[in-house]
Amino acid sequence: MAMGSGAEGDRSPSRPATTGVAERRQRLLTDLPGMKARGDRIAMVTAYDYPGAQLVDRAGVDVVLVGDTAAMTVLGYPSTVPVSVDELLVLVRAVRRGLHHALLIGDLPFGSYEVSDEQAVATAVRFVKEGGCDGVKLERGAGTSAQRARAIVAAGIPVMGHIGLTPQTAGALGGYRVQGRDSDAAMRLGRELRDLEGAGCFAVVLEAVPGIAADALTRFSAVPTIGIGAGAGTDGQVLVYHDLLGLTKGPRFAPAFADLDSAAYAGLSAYVDQVRAGEFPAREHTYDAAPDIASELESFMRKTSAVL
Repeated sequence: MAMGSGAEGDRSPSRPATTGVAERRQRLLTDLPGMKARGDRIAMVTAYDYPGAQLVDRAGVDVVLVGDTAAMTVLGYPSTVPVSVDELLVLVRAVRRGLHHALLIGDLPFGSYEVSDEQAVATAVRFVKEGGCDGVKLERGAGTSAQRARAIVAAGIPVMGHIGLTPQTAGALGGYRVQGRDSDAAMRLGRELRDLEGAGCFAVVLEAVPGIAADALTRFSAVPTIGIGAGAGTDGQVLVYHDLLGLTKGPRFAPAFADLDSAAYAGLSAYVDQVRAGEFPAREHTYDAAPDIASELESFMRKTSAVL
């Protein structure tokens, strides 16, 4: 239902000025290697809808990820595994409409790329063609995942890799645990990073990796690294929209930079209280009309009430 549209009910969002946004050009994938070389940190955030995309774009974010975390933060699933391509594409298209500067990356959900190179390419094509993504992200770096990344890149679609803690297969990793804490595990991360570089990935996410391991991986990586729970030494950082705004309680590496949960609860509670007390809507929230319509309408309603 479209409510409040039109001249007297314009719902266009307010747009407070953000320093430098008016002068910003659209971010390109080819900008990221230069940012790594100069030491310019890459800011990446997830988004899942049109107003969220507008906010992160205005804030100056470089890369926006429509992550499969939407399964939990938006769709209410217990993990990222159940979410489908069709469900994510609805969110991707909404985010695409809200972005004007940031790059848009779509997460390939579990089960949408593992079966074959053909399946992986077909799924990636949908994210680009139907969703308007600038590239896609897939999890894991060894063996099959690197092969799938290579096939997608060969089809002309940019790929972001993801190693360390990979939530789609967290069960195989022993749960949501830090990865790379011992020498063997750290070396495995190094091999996976090299495999993804060789496959042509333009960047790699490092999740839940000790800072000293992430630092070493980043220093010797040929592509930008984006950390989440991987310390301050990566080339960029990514956080989940709901975690950083305090809408959900994130893990220890995801502090809240605002408390929108409390603000939203306070606003909703105030609304409910005022409705029940008869205080809302007030006079200033009500439209005027010709005074004589009340008596005419009352007369009509009395005459027709018996018919009903």
